[in-house]
Amino acid sequence: MKLLTLNVHAWQEENQEKKLDHLAKTIFEEQYDVIALQEVSQHRNQDVADGKVKADNYGFILQKKLKELGSPPYEMVWAPSHYGYEVFEEGIALLTRHPIIESNDFYVTKSREMKNWKSRTIVGALIEVDNKPIHFYSCHLGWWDDTDEPARGQMDELLQQMPADGRVFLMGDFNNHADVRNEGYDYLIQQGLYDTFTLADEKDSGVTVEGKIAGWDQNKQGLRIDLILTNQKANVLSSKVIFNGRNRDIVSDHYGVETVITE
Repeated sequence: MKLLTLNVHAWQEENQEKKLDHLAKTIFEEQYDVIALQEVSQHRNQDVADGKVKADNYGFILQKKLKELGSPPYEMVWAPSHYGYEVFEEGIALLTRHPIIESNDFYVTKSREMKNWKSRTIVGALIEVDNKPIHFYSCHLGWWDDTDEPARGQMDELLQQMPADGRVFLMGDFNNHADVRNEGYDYLIQQGLYDTFTLADEKDSGVTVEGKIAGWDQNKQGLRIDLILTNQKANVLSSKVIFNGRNRDIVSDHYGVETVITE
């Protein structure tokens, strides 16, 4: 099973169309089973294409580009979190080429207001991969030391929403650096989660952010904040950073994480 998580920074990138084409081409070539995307935006004033999804939704456009490439169809689950950059509805998405049994979305923040940029939604789906039902969540959490919406409260709500039984994968931008002790990353691991990066037989640095980006304005180091976590130990063949200029071209202010799991 091949998984990908990526904060796409939708519609905020220079050469955005070229980068979106490169992402679609990579997905087509790699045939990921499940993809978690964050900052999947659409313009507030666009026409509706399907349900909550509007015609310029980044994920919706990505689906169309994959179809044009001749890819097997990828289903998408998308939900908005908040307004970003005034004119966008910023959301979270899961894409998969496997059957979706059921899906849901829920807020993990106290705020559920679109006008509050700290409002955070999680998208979840029960997906049948190789005849096995597996729970996947696309996550975009806040910061550990935020006084309005501390990450610990969001993590607690996320963990409460997880099913008691079965395999679960939490994929996304956790905004908590894995190398900082006694904060968000350690807290999640202490709750019984496993990091597929740690479990992997083959891995690189895991760094998904280099230098300063929105939310990390003073950052000068490499950050490992985009993660693929699971509630059960797994045989992880590899965990590799992708779209970092070395392994595929850069497509966002975040790099992605590609994980291959054999069991």
